[in-house]
Amino acid sequence: AMIDKQTALIYTMVLMSAADRHMTDSELGHIGLIVNDLPVFEGFDYETLPRIAGECAELLQDENGLDRALDAIKAALPPSLCETAYAVACDIAAADAAISQEELRLLEMMRDHLEIERLVAAAIERGSRARHATA
Repeated sequence: AMIDKQTALIYTMVLMSAADRHMTDSELGHIGLIVNDLPVFEGFDYETLPRIAGECAELLQDENGLDRALDAIKAALPPSLCETAYAVACDIAAADAAISQEELRLLEMMRDHLEIERLVAAAIERGSRARHATA
């Protein structure tokens, strides 16, 4: 099913949060903060966030769910928002202290799916690390 760009960005964050099979309160809180903060979410009905996150989590239970979710995200996003999607994924990965192997693998899959150039991806990743540094 087709999703809109705001839903695609939420799916991106939920995928990242669920990558290590453990969605932390920190990650879920960050999703809410990002939705409240980014201009692309202007006009978004915040009350629908739990439903959309649940739909994405349900999709991941299906066979080939991850690939279907990535395809839906790619189809919904204009090229101008692919880097934004990668950036919010990096921010969710950085929300808890350590980035797992599963999260690193998913970032690699997102880079490929969203056609993010390696140097651009490295810059986005570095920005996330800098924003989430605690010392």
